[in-house]
Amino acid sequence: MDRLPITRTHRQATVAVGLGMFFDIYEVFLAGVLSGVLASQFHLSKAALTPVLASTFIGMFLGALVLGRAADRFGRRGAFLFNLALYSVFSLLGAFSPNAVWLMVTRFCAGLGLGAELPLADAYLTDLLPAQRRGRYIAWAYTVSFIGVPFVGFLAHSLFEITVLGLAGWRWIFIIGALGSVVVFFLRRGLPESPRWLDSVGRTEEAERITARFEDEARAEGHELTDPDPSDGPASTGSEPIRNLFRPPYGRRTAMMLVFHLLQTLGYYGFGTLVPVVLAAKGFPVGQSLLFTAVTYLGYPVGSALSLPIVERFERKFLIIGAAIGMALFGLAFGMSHAMTPILIFGFLYTATSNVFSNSYHIYQAEIFPTGLRSTAASGTYALSRLATAAMPFVLVPLLSSAGVGALFSVVCGAMAIVAVDVAVLGPRTTGRRLETVNQ
Repeated sequence: MDRLPITRTHRQATVAVGLGMFFDIYEVFLAGVLSGVLASQFHLSKAALTPVLASTFIGMFLGALVLGRAADRFGRRGAFLFNLALYSVFSLLGAFSPNAVWLMVTRFCAGLGLGAELPLADAYLTDLLPAQRRGRYIAWAYTVSFIGVPFVGFLAHSLFEITVLGLAGWRWIFIIGALGSVVVFFLRRGLPESPRWLDSVGRTEEAERITARFEDEARAEGHELTDPDPSDGPASTGSEPIRNLFRPPYGRRTAMMLVFHLLQTLGYYGFGTLVPVVLAAKGFPVGQSLLFTAVTYLGYPVGSALSLPIVERFERKFLIIGAAIGMALFGLAFGMSHAMTPILIFGFLYTATSNVFSNSYHIYQAEIFPTGLRSTAASGTYALSRLATAAMPFVLVPLLSSAGVGALFSVVCGAMAIVAVDVAVLGPRTTGRRLETVNQ
């Protein structure tokens, strides 16, 4: 697999995975842009709104734990299809919520479906893509997905005060998510299972057939292939117990990612989901703050695209560190700005930098664990970020109310500084290296 060129199936997998992640990103940023609308629709106080917003992330936390492990035990492809089906059903049911309790339950169940989407995508594409192109193509998948962020922003702004076919505009945002994920479900049905995973669980004949299909496709596209080196086989085979994640050399990496995901959430999702609330605290009306948010959110796909030429040129460990420091600086500048122009400039710079950070760490977190534990490790540690995101409304919103925007962004800055130190001290190098070499 590492000696192959990029083929049509690699490209199809990248697009299908990126479109699926689009709806994960879509859901995460939905919470922030709809918070004010839902509060007025169901006459919710701030205290009542918080559990409604948090329910999706609690579902994502549990979904990441369960589906991430299932992908290592039963296969990447099946887990991919199940999570999208679950999300689609409950997103559609949520669109017809008669009250806040129904909405909270359906958002929780939709979150269960999407919980492991990003780490599953990381594990699957890491398994499939050759070492020298792995980072660039995973970054392409995330660039496709991050179009969902400004899409949500402009969609919420457009549907803010209108009714379509007798349904309030916010309900259509849920319906669009449900219908779009059905399309992606059928796109993914045509994807192959990971041959690395198949081989790791002893299904070698199936792995050989899929690998041969990639080879035939490469030759049909005019590429000449060298014979594989027998010594380049997987480092280990068989299902690996979870306890191996806490033994050398993976214990150090697991600890790094647990600290990382607990704190990076404050900088990445904390900014994205709370921007409308922050702008309202600065005195901007809801309609105008949604427009500002949508413009700021353009930085997400732009930042993701900016990562494409650099994720293979520079060591990903150092990209994560540099981007974390940049987020801390731009976050402080955004927090201290009160006029429209600097708010838009620093908001855009923050989101652009945060997506160089995001793409780098999503590639990185799947590279540093072995095939038999890749999805379990990526999903299990990433689940902590979902739980932290669920807790953010209970922590950051009161902090914003009591201490102001400056204190909020000081906390964000401190969290990102610790993230940078964490990766610098504990993280291995991975760029351009074979997975089996990184995980000997």
